[in-house]
Amino acid sequence: MSKLIVSLSPHAHGTDSVERNMYGVIIALIPALLMSFYFFGIGSVIVSTTSVAACVFFEWAISKYILKQERLTILDGSAVITGLLLAFNLPSNLPVWIILIGALFAIGVAKMTFGGLGNNLFNPALVGRCALLVAFPAQMTTWPKVGQRWAYLDAETGATPLSVMKEAIKSGDASVLNELPDSLNLLIGTLPEGSGAMGEICAAALLLGLVYMLWKKIITWHIPVSIIATVFVIAGLLHMANPIYADPLSEILSGGVMLGAIFMATDYVTSPMTAKGQIIYGVAIGFLTIVIRNWGAYPEGMSFAILIMNAFTPLINNYVKPKRYGEVAK
Repeated sequence: MSKLIVSLSPHAHGTDSVERNMYGVIIALIPALLMSFYFFGIGSVIVSTTSVAACVFFEWAISKYILKQERLTILDGSAVITGLLLAFNLPSNLPVWIILIGALFAIGVAKMTFGGLGNNLFNPALVGRCALLVAFPAQMTTWPKVGQRWAYLDAETGATPLSVMKEAIKSGDASVLNELPDSLNLLIGTLPEGSGAMGEICAAALLLGLVYMLWKKIITWHIPVSIIATVFVIAGLLHMANPIYADPLSEILSGGVMLGAIFMATDYVTSPMTAKGQIIYGVAIGFLTIVIRNWGAYPEGMSFAILIMNAFTPLINNYVKPKRYGEVAK
């Protein structure tokens, strides 16, 4: 006589896990990381290594000695991702001691203060980046030119595409935009002057990471597509209304739009849960990015836009809820 075995739910198990998804994101970041090594050389290696090592160390130290956690989380990949994304938002000539401060803010303030992975309200890497931008504005807005593979602190710097766009708006002279690289150069990262943050240099590598994450179903299309589409549409309308505003392709391929849309805004913890909520979230980020870029104090607006919408994520989740099982549609 066979026995009836009763067990608690869940009865169906999937292959998803925190570790699988985190390491999937790390794999998706590798093309952009390699391109940053190619364009910035030793400076990129120093900044990336320092940022990742510091984030892992601070998470281990805080978990073990301050929070007294029995299970350490440094092997789940989240601290490594925070370190990589923080590095991607920094110039390749940033001194090591400033990177350490950014890592401490990212892990200690933005992540572990809230209880660790799954509890943080704001994207940790962006908190670290914005904290450094406020505290060290000169160092955080000095961008090395590409191709100086053996230069680090003494790398020659130049104006970025976003700086050129900002100057055109301030001066009211559309001819300033003639200094912008063409779309192909923006796509692959061959920029003659300053380039911006390390992870922004090659949009093609970031798009390759997007394709991989969509293929592996690590993320869905809703957030990246809604952000990029919103930036493209609004930039196109502004450009048609007044040529002092950059064309839409230059807007989406310059600065942190691709990096933010693909890797920063899609953070599981700080983004909405439903597809409709993610589209609302993405459209708002795209809109705020254009507003801050064109009329704010900083040339870039993606980081601030994502952090602002991180704060609205609980409200979006409360407003846009999935239909309950068995609920009749109204």
